[in-house]
Amino acid sequence: MFRTLVQNDRPTLGSAFDVAVVGAGMAGMATALRLQAAGLSTVVLEAHGHAGGCAGYYRKRGFSFDVGATTLVDFEAGGVGAELLDSVGLGPLDAEPLPGYRAFLPDRELVLHRDPDRWHAERLRVLGESERHRRFWALLDRLAEIFWQASRAGVRLPVRGPAAAVQDARAIGAAGLPLARYLRWTLGDALRQHGLRGDLPLTGLLGMLVEDTVHTRLDDAPLINAALGVTIRGAGLSRHAGGMHGFWRALVSHYRALGGQLRFASAVTGVDGGPDRYSLTTRRGTIAARRVVCAIPASATARICATLPVTARLRPFLRRDADAMGGACVVLLGVPEDEVADQELTHHQLMHSYNGPLGEGNNMFVSVSAPGDTLSAPPGHRAVMISTHTELGAWQGLPEGEYQQRKKEITERLIHQARRAYPRLGEHAVITQAGTPRSYEHFAFRPLGAVGGPRQRLGNTNQHAVPHDLAGRGSGLWLVGDSTWPGLGTVACVLGSRIVAAGMLSEKGFRR
Repeated sequence: MFRTLVQNDRPTLGSAFDVAVVGAGMAGMATALRLQAAGLSTVVLEAHGHAGGCAGYYRKRGFSFDVGATTLVDFEAGGVGAELLDSVGLGPLDAEPLPGYRAFLPDRELVLHRDPDRWHAERLRVLGESERHRRFWALLDRLAEIFWQASRAGVRLPVRGPAAAVQDARAIGAAGLPLARYLRWTLGDALRQHGLRGDLPLTGLLGMLVEDTVHTRLDDAPLINAALGVTIRGAGLSRHAGGMHGFWRALVSHYRALGGQLRFASAVTGVDGGPDRYSLTTRRGTIAARRVVCAIPASATARICATLPVTARLRPFLRRDADAMGGACVVLLGVPEDEVADQELTHHQLMHSYNGPLGEGNNMFVSVSAPGDTLSAPPGHRAVMISTHTELGAWQGLPEGEYQQRKKEITERLIHQARRAYPRLGEHAVITQAGTPRSYEHFAFRPLGAVGGPRQRLGNTNQHAVPHDLAGRGSGLWLVGDSTWPGLGTVACVLGSRIVAAGMLSEKGFRR
């Protein structure tokens, strides 16, 4: 193993890190943590001013707002996130388990309880308890049970060779293998099979949940992926003290305590070379590394690796997914405590109309910081984040006046719709700020402002996903994050980090 010599926070001439990770989002930081804890020297190069990526945060006037993911999934004992913490010696987080979400449909409300028995009773009571409903939920529950178990056991897709197929079969288990036939089903197919595709309350709720987790519509959402997305509350959701700001403080502090290097304002503009001799060009200088992990979108990876073979291999995936990218609009509110004190739960999903398309404020997600969380808000105040998905094309090429008007309209729409949960929300806001795809493109360096990875559909997920080792085993270049399997969300990125770290550590002749 090379020993990294540091002078003025840069390696000296001729030295090299074992691994350079591009991007300090969930996938990048989790991968770097695993490798650093395993004894390798790592550096994380981040274009932004702090870690987080699509699970990041924004600070202003004593408030800290989550601007992407607001919760951690499966970070409790036995979960994918907990395995990460254990493997790097971090220990339990200062996080509060969430008992559930409240969902506001156009004509009814229900609570998506964390407790499975309460959730089973609630969904039958509010959405229908016919035999068709029971059979449909039983299928989703079974798929979720088997494939959450497989995720925790290390399943890896796409299958690339007999050894991977055997590993995946073991992870899924003999009882689960027959369920693999549902890999070619969508959630819409399952609803039609049970005669429920026209059930507006059921499809309305599922549509919101799938849009939030798989980023696509019912008739496009792969059934197994959708089953996992619908059941993430049962898998265990938690909110870190201080939100994502508090979470990243804990992870970054531990990574540095392990000896890891984290360079902010270090956008990578080029990657050249090959195994044991990669060179990464940044605005702050050149970094040498034996291996490279790209934890940024596939399109950004292709741009910075333009001279490497991986770019040509990425082109078919980029063409395929060009129409599968989506964006988000967020409204950030710093409000007095009494404007959000009426709800026991702090997370909500709302739908305005069954008849309109999803996104653009028709369905939305609301997250409120916990009472007494003074890292997220000053005493007597709370931080509120409201988000909705949006089409990227609607924000491209707008003259400044039209852009500002559109931004104003979506801000007012989201606050107005959120008042179904909090009738006085925003009346005396200390801060009101909105973000659009233009914001994500300018401040978060996301191409065209796209966030969350490509929308998942049968043609681009699971066996058809971008492989982590697309450049080829032994190339020394790996991909991880929302462009690769399993793709979307914090738990997916953490699982991807485990796959990449294990693959890299198993490379012959690398660890020495």
